[in-house]
Order: sequence, then C-alpha cells, then structure tokens
Amino acid sequence: MDARANGLTIKAPGRPLTGRVTPPGSKSITNRVLLLAALARGTSRLTGALKSDDTKLMAAALRAMGVTVEEPDDTSFVVTGTGRLQAPAAPLFLGNAGTATRFLTAAVTMVDGTVVVDGDAHMRKRPIGPLVQALRSLGIDITDSNGYPPVTVRGHGPFAPGRVEIDGGLSSQYISALLMAAACGTGPVEVALTGSEIGARGYVDLTVAAMRAFGAEVEQLDEATWRVRPTGYRAVDHVIEPDASAATYLWGAEVLTGGAIDLGVTAFTQPDAKAQALIARFPHLPAVIDGSQMQDAVPTLAVLAAFNQTPVRFTGIANLRVKECDRVAALATELSRIRPGLGREEGDDLIVASDPALAGQTLPTRIETYADHRIAMSFALAGLKIGGITILDPGCVAKTYPAYWDALASLGVTYDEVA
Repeated sequence: MDARANGLTIKAPGRPLTGRVTPPGSKSITNRVLLLAALARGTSRLTGALKSDDTKLMAAALRAMGVTVEEPDDTSFVVTGTGRLQAPAAPLFLGNAGTATRFLTAAVTMVDGTVVVDGDAHMRKRPIGPLVQALRSLGIDITDSNGYPPVTVRGHGPFAPGRVEIDGGLSSQYISALLMAAACGTGPVEVALTGSEIGARGYVDLTVAAMRAFGAEVEQLDEATWRVRPTGYRAVDHVIEPDASAATYLWGAEVLTGGAIDLGVTAFTQPDAKAQALIARFPHLPAVIDGSQMQDAVPTLAVLAAFNQTPVRFTGIANLRVKECDRVAALATELSRIRPGLGREEGDDLIVASDPALAGQTLPTRIETYADHRIAMSFALAGLKIGGITILDPGCVAKTYPAYWDALASLGVTYDEVA
C-alpha cells in the first residue's frame, strides 16, 4: 500500500479483525517531553516516542535553537540541552502542529533575540490570540496576525515572578504552554484561568505530570489556578506511553467487526482513553455524548454512531471547529456524503442519524479529508462495513500515525489505490 496515492478504496473485510497492533507513541506526550528535555540541562533519553510529522517539526525547531536532538532508532530521541534556547537563524516552521506552535510560542520568549513562529496555511487559521494576549500581559514584546500565526517574539529572558491570566476555552494548549515556560522563570508564577472552562482539562494534567517527571514543582491551588516554582528542569530518561487517540481507531475496528485486537496496553493517562468505555457500548451508544474532554476521539465515535442502533448527539465540541479543520462541519458533511442526512450540524452540536442497515451495503463514496489525519483515520472505519468507501489524501495520517494503513493491513484489511 502506497500512502502517497491520491486515494485508498477500502475493501470491507466481511469478517472479524483479529491480531495484535501496538499503537505509536503518544503525540501529546512526545511533544511535551521533547520541549522539557530541551529546556533541561544535560541529556534525556525519550523512549516509546512518536516519529510523525508533528514531532519531527518540533525536533527540527529545537535543533534550530541549539538543542542536540539525536534519533538512535524509530521510537527514541536523545535530547541534550543547556537549559536555554538560542535565537534561530530563520523563522520556525511548524506545519499544522498545534502543540508545537503553541508550546514554542511561550518557550521562545526566553530567547535573547527575535523569533518568528509560523505554520502552514491550515495552522494560520488556528487561533493563538489568547496565548499571545497572556504573554503580552507579562510584559513580553509579542505580536500575531489578527489572533493567528505567524507570531513574532522579541525575547528578553525567562518569565518574571507574578500572575498571568489566560482564557483556555479554545484550547488547553495555551495553559500548557504557559505552565511549561513558567518553570524556567526567575520566581514563582501563577497561571490562572479567566473562566472555569478548558478545551480539554485532562491535557493540562498530562502537562503537569510531564513537568514533574522533569523535576518541576507545580501546585494546583484550585480548579482554575496553578503555581509553578522556578525550578527549571533536569534531564531524565522518560518512557512515553502509546497514543490513546490512535487506539480509538483500533478499538472502533474491533467492535465494528466483532473482532479481538490486542493493543498490548493495559492503561492510559491521556484524556481520549475515556472513549474506550463508550466504544465498548457499541451498538448501544448513549443518545448524548459530551465530547469536551475527549475531543480527538469524537471523529471515531461519530463514525461508529453511523452504525449505532439509535441516533447520537455530540455536545461540548465547539472547539473541534478550530482543529486541523472544522471537524464538526467535516464530520457532518462526510457522513452525509455516505447517506444524505446521516450527519448534520445543530449549532455547535453534531447529530448522527444512525442506520445499522448501512452495514453490508456498497455505497461508493469519496471521503474528503481536509488534510486532517483524524478525518481520514476515522472514516476508514466506515469502509470496514460499507463497500466503496474511498479515503482521499490518505498520506495525511503521517501527522500522527504514519503506519496507520499498514496497521490495518496487518489485521487483514485490503485496499485499492486510486491514482
């Protein structure tokens, strides 16, 4: 299978999928610990890491700022830092990597010099204004493009002691970015939410756990406030757990086909792991699913909902509109491409009409993926039950799961390439 093909038409296997597939390392954790290792003094060995477009872009940006990042094998990084980042010779290009873009926007404020943080056309449509405003409140000289990348930072060293407030409603990554940079400050820094809402609170917990693993001292004062002491970071060896978001596609493939897929993982700390309990209820998913705290699992659940016994409404997913694409619109549009009316938007909710009779039909459909890896991977699940599903731009899965099509093939799924 050549993921460079313009499209892949999935052949419904017509049998349970069984076997063992190990998901790649967590993208969320890999990009966090790459940055923390870069900010530490000494050499850190990161094993179980994800090697994908997003993490390669983060590693390249760190190298551009004087950090030594070696890759001894397909799942390891060896990072040697001095505790400081240097001004790069050129703008940092981060593609459509939201984690890298947001995290580095805060981290490069510590650089003595000017740094431009930029991305591709898709990243330039993803908001960064709340983070820029919060950094500006700390006295940092920073500008953006009407609330979007590119961002220009004229750095002057670590955060000063104090308090910074941030609106985390659009993305938890803003909060994580501030927290990680705060540990390198000259005194204690409090990071406080202007409201109680966070895009996905579990990812802030993931950030705090990673920071503590690298020696930071973080205290959660209440539901909306964290205090970070100026400890800096120490180099450590760190094992990265497999990616829970990637696991949702395999859990979905298992329940859709009545199979048994061994992931070799007993527990996850990532928020999307909450989806496993819901997926296990298929074909009796609940009538309403709040996706606010497992946002990257929503596309998987939405495609499963197409085959559910009863309709499903997804709530709390407004933030999906500012991901790699407008995922609410994309899911509604592509579901309805399979069968008119199968998916529709109602405000920021997504309603999936559900039709178990879709299984076993041949419905030739070309699924637009909008350069979004999660749209491609989730709609591949529809092809396990419906003949004629073609996933366009299948190579976009390289953003977080380059081996996705090979993983399905190892379970017996076959494809026809579309030129």
